[in-house]
Amino acid sequence: MVDAHRTFVIVGGGLAGAKAAETLRAEGFTGRVILIGDERDHPYERPPLSKGYLSGKEERDSVFVHEPGWYAQADVELHLGQTVVAVDRDAKSVRLGDGTVLHYDKLLLATGAEPRRLDIPGTELAGVHHLRRLAHADRLRQVLTALGRDNGHLVIAGAGWIGLEVASAARGYGAEVTVVEPEPTPLYQVIGPELGQVFTELHGEHGVRFHFGGRLTEITGQDGVVLAARTDDGQEHPAHAVLAAIGAAPRTALAEAAGLTMADRAHGGGVAVDAALRTSDPDIYAAGDIAAAQHPLLDARLRVEHWANALNGGPAAARSMLGQEVSYDRIPYFFSDQYDLGLEYSGWAPPGSYDEVVLRGDVGKRQFIAFWLKESRVLAGMNVNVWDVTTPIQDLIRSGAPVDREALGDPSVPLTSLTD
Repeated sequence: MVDAHRTFVIVGGGLAGAKAAETLRAEGFTGRVILIGDERDHPYERPPLSKGYLSGKEERDSVFVHEPGWYAQADVELHLGQTVVAVDRDAKSVRLGDGTVLHYDKLLLATGAEPRRLDIPGTELAGVHHLRRLAHADRLRQVLTALGRDNGHLVIAGAGWIGLEVASAARGYGAEVTVVEPEPTPLYQVIGPELGQVFTELHGEHGVRFHFGGRLTEITGQDGVVLAARTDDGQEHPAHAVLAAIGAAPRTALAEAAGLTMADRAHGGGVAVDAALRTSDPDIYAAGDIAAAQHPLLDARLRVEHWANALNGGPAAARSMLGQEVSYDRIPYFFSDQYDLGLEYSGWAPPGSYDEVVLRGDVGKRQFIAFWLKESRVLAGMNVNVWDVTTPIQDLIRSGAPVDREALGDPSVPLTSLTD
């Protein structure tokens, strides 16, 4: 039986929100749980949108966090296709776009992020795409199928993780792909030029063309159809579709309008929360893409946009809402799949934070681990086609102790021995 005297409201119908609702019930909360999402689809996971589902290897139903019937069984009230337009902190209520007002005792904001838009002529054409939502993936999957069938051309703006994963999926369908990237290699600001070259070669072997050092300046078309994409050096690339994969921005408008403390935009922005994922309002919490959390282990405020942060941050916020002692100190983690290359990345090593990269294994064969070090301490590690090493890599990061770089780079030395 639901105790209507206490109401916890979750704004955001993604993975973080769904896992928070699940955790509230698993931890024995008997009050009302209300989950509000602005999409009509039930909460789903985002990695398949650029990986398995987009490539045609997974079915649509595989993306959902829970079976549709789970929400009624767990007494979670769903408001799908609804937008929260205001939070009234004094009245402790949220107002929906249809005028409905819902009271809360505790509120979780998990509103996610939205794709950054190209600010150039031609973006209104029907063949210009973004990839953030399931509806985007539905549409793009159809487009890639048609491009492959008709030998069509896809131009991707941005050689980040999403751009590269879509390039891989598009080549799987047989589409021609050109990636336009202003930096000299893919993932330049994430993993550096040496390792970025690994992905240049990987995609080049699969027929992807890169245009480095350039930006799109115009998308041209006729009768609403994309025909070409132009770059700032005057080149014109044939295109029947264009994907803008230039990053995402946290959806913080609701939190800002409510007067919550925000994180410095120069460091990624987001809603400032403490290690228990509490905002500046003691009854409001934030998780997932919008949460700029004070990380107790790394001693930095981090906003992480990856799947694992939503998977683990939602439950952490739920426990905090219940009054449990929470210190959210998960090591940032993500994974990527491109052709026959799979990788996992653990840690936090933004540009300028490290002074050395140590490699273990065979980079030429794309079977290696890269470690980012600062004063001989491991900040991050990326394992490429090497498996079952995430735990020891994260243990090295957590230890914060200096490591022997020669032993770190020697595949014959067990990683577990370096933290003994």
